[in-house]
Amino acid sequence: MNKLTFLFLLTGSLSLTRPDSTAQTPASKPGQDTEKVDRDYALEATMLGYFAKDGARNPTLRANKGDRVRITITNGELMTHDIALEKLGIKSKTLQEKGTSTSITFKADKSDTYFCTVPGHRTAGMVGTFEVVEGAITTATVAGQLPMRNGKPMNLNFETGTLTDWTATGDAFTNALVDQDPSPVHEKDMTIGFGGKYFLSSGGTVNAKRTGTLTSAPFRVTQPFAAFRVSGGALLDTRVELVQAGTNKVIFHSTGQGRATLQPVVVDLQAYQDQDIFIRIIDNETGISQIPYIPHDKWAHINFDEFLFYPTRPVFANELKQKDIIILPPLDPVLNAGLSGIEAAKAMTLPTGFRITLAAAEPDIVKPICFTFDPRGRLWVVESHTYPVPAPEGQGRDRILIFEDTNGDGTLDKKKVFAEGLNLVSGIEVGMGGVWLGAAPYLLFIPADFKTDKPAGPPQKMLDGWGTDDTHEVLNSLRWGPDGWLYGTHGVFTHSNVGKPGAPDAERTKLNAGVWRFHPTTHRFELFSEGTSNPWGLDFNDYGHAFVTACVIPHMYSMIQGGRYFRQAGNHFNPYTYDDIKTHADHVHWVGERGPHAGNFRSASAGGGHAHAGAMIYLGGESWPREYRNDIFMNNINGARLNRDHPARAGSGYEVNHRPDFLVMNDSWSQWLNLKYDPSGSVWAIDWYDKNQCHSPNPDVHDKTMGRIFKITHQNDKWVQVDLASASSRELVNYQLHSNEWYVRQARTLLQERGPDKKVHKALKEILTSNPDPTRKLRALWALHVTKGLSEKELTALLAHENEYIRSWAIQLLAENKAVSPEGLKRLATMARQDNSALVRLYLTSAMLRLEPAQRWEVMDALVQRVEDKDDHNLPLMVWYASEPLAALDMKRALEMAQKSKMPKQLTYTVQRIAAIGTDDAKKLLKELNDRLGKRDHSPENHELQTLIAKALED
Repeated sequence: MNKLTFLFLLTGSLSLTRPDSTAQTPASKPGQDTEKVDRDYALEATMLGYFAKDGARNPTLRANKGDRVRITITNGELMTHDIALEKLGIKSKTLQEKGTSTSITFKADKSDTYFCTVPGHRTAGMVGTFEVVEGAITTATVAGQLPMRNGKPMNLNFETGTLTDWTATGDAFTNALVDQDPSPVHEKDMTIGFGGKYFLSSGGTVNAKRTGTLTSAPFRVTQPFAAFRVSGGALLDTRVELVQAGTNKVIFHSTGQGRATLQPVVVDLQAYQDQDIFIRIIDNETGISQIPYIPHDKWAHINFDEFLFYPTRPVFANELKQKDIIILPPLDPVLNAGLSGIEAAKAMTLPTGFRITLAAAEPDIVKPICFTFDPRGRLWVVESHTYPVPAPEGQGRDRILIFEDTNGDGTLDKKKVFAEGLNLVSGIEVGMGGVWLGAAPYLLFIPADFKTDKPAGPPQKMLDGWGTDDTHEVLNSLRWGPDGWLYGTHGVFTHSNVGKPGAPDAERTKLNAGVWRFHPTTHRFELFSEGTSNPWGLDFNDYGHAFVTACVIPHMYSMIQGGRYFRQAGNHFNPYTYDDIKTHADHVHWVGERGPHAGNFRSASAGGGHAHAGAMIYLGGESWPREYRNDIFMNNINGARLNRDHPARAGSGYEVNHRPDFLVMNDSWSQWLNLKYDPSGSVWAIDWYDKNQCHSPNPDVHDKTMGRIFKITHQNDKWVQVDLASASSRELVNYQLHSNEWYVRQARTLLQERGPDKKVHKALKEILTSNPDPTRKLRALWALHVTKGLSEKELTALLAHENEYIRSWAIQLLAENKAVSPEGLKRLATMARQDNSALVRLYLTSAMLRLEPAQRWEVMDALVQRVEDKDDHNLPLMVWYASEPLAALDMKRALEMAQKSKMPKQLTYTVQRIAAIGTDDAKKLLKELNDRLGKRDHSPENHELQTLIAKALED
């Protein structure tokens, strides 16, 4: 029998006379279960799918009717997995640790689908088929034949123990033949599963860095089908090719699928019968990791054995099908690494008309983690000497430096130390009398004497309770918002419980991902919006709309007040959220289908990978080409480049499109963490600069000696010296009309610090009333708000403004203090019924989230019926978030409202919410609804509702 004549090695076992499940502890073994089964299947669970011992991905599991079957899964990674049967409705326990096992047992009655119930895992590919069949279960196939050359079988199965009939280049195939399993060149727990005496490997896991090519002699195609066995990396540069002799045309290729066990690949050669072909085995992949403490890729090799011809298409139970292989593209080339600051600037690629200057470098600046500008255009930069491990209280080593370019040559030639001895600083902003610092577990304020550039007092702890679980996800990206609040972001794996020092839990806010804000004078703290992953970049566009950049998950989100967004991990604090708002980008910056991590260092074509830092919406004036205005720039750390995205209005919000990358550093050590434009419209960027591109709690993996600051200028930029702090209030008002937003924001913060001024208010109201540009009207509106220049009556009047942006912001500012007058509430209800702007309706939902639920009824009743919003990206979920608490107030009224709703999930979610209340009255209400549904058509929607209700009534 040929080596490629296989039997399916999984044996079946089905057991369950009742729909329950059995689970094993980490110490137990599947074989220890004494329950008699007829078919016993064992699978390894990973995010790529369920794998059988013979390498088959999501194999079809078969049994005869009445068989008792057990399916045991063993976790192949540190990840949450389980296994369930869809129709039978049984589920195993959940696994977390690698190597742990669990099982389900059941009686085979009908065919079914097995899958992982962890959200997203089924979609990612953890799903397979269970079939009930008649007769014997066998997978034997016909025997194949070796190709012939000069009347003799070719050595395409390597049973001669040599590479006869093959020609090698490079060093990958120097000692290519292996006769052991476990293999001496693979890890001992890898099962190759070869037949005969030998198989071929281009280096295994021991010599994976070797590269080379192995090419067979040509041979004639004498049968319509062929098969060969392959395993190893699912990497584009580790592959087997079948090549047409003479033309050198590749007619078929296959990689492995990232596993060791050899699997058969079937090739249809009917179009090439009686033609000459040859086999080319390619390994151009080194698998070398660019992160110092992450090991090289052990799958950077390919294993091969036994090419055979077949008269008919052979059938193999563990056939490796191309649709099951999730291939990684080749590694991006590393052009440079470890350059000096001057050489790093020279190596960068920019658009025509732009240049980059090294402004400062080590030892003058080391490990810059965040920066901001003061009203004089100077850079306030934090050196992070403490990261990644917080120092004991009072022993911090971080410091704040003030840099200045005194002559406009792009070099920061003047430097001062403002403060030292700080601990784990991750964000900085200047204004309102001092310096604001994110320094977990605190939000600090250092009063400053800006004439002497010295602290005017010790740091004040404005808030505490910020977590340090994951020190690259602490509070960061501090920035003044258009409404006068200090905004910032926070990562998902750090858990905070924020409040004023000494405040009890009842007066604190829990957060672990999202955007927060703090008011500098009222000292109120709020979670503005929650979700995403590790946002490390926040900015506002011309209309005051916030955007953040995130990592690992899709990268771009327009952050709506009260919004709940897709999370990398964990659950929303409100258990009745049910679904969240997804990315606003129409793209990601990584390639391949294995997910974001696998695309790192292989995604230059798409933007460089998943890790983003910094967010700058360019509003720096008119010296840069118009095409860049309102585009958002972010650094792609793994890709060493500045990504550029374009937010375009769509419905109530935005769709964000990819634009060509603005700048490529061409240096794998480059790690820009933030970038901002200055009074001249030029852009400054801080560069952490480190060989290690990934966070680690181990301080020894980070180089603590390097850091850079760069300046990007366009040929039209004109350097200016400014000092807005010395400007008159009237001049600060006039700066609200400046084309460069730097002046607008600095001037607004100074006006806010100076406080109410009737002359200022009069001048701002003139802009609000008379200026034809909506963005200038908004600037006047925001400046009036922060200087307390608007009455509720004036804001209410703006609800009738012709411009949707003005109406929207009037809504937000009216609800700022979480209270709206009865008259204002009536106006909002009218708008909910009649306003033709989806943006306005979005702001209405945000406003309702700030009011007591009892005040929301009329507005929400109107919003749920706006059929034009049913397919909007944001509104259906925002409407749900705002209306959800109403079920707890009046279940019957909430249900009646949901039945009128045109939102796609409003009724479904309301049923779920009422079911969660769980009282007798709740069940009675749901039963009455169920009876009414039973008299209607049997649509999928009705069926879903009835299923939900039935489950609720059973509980």
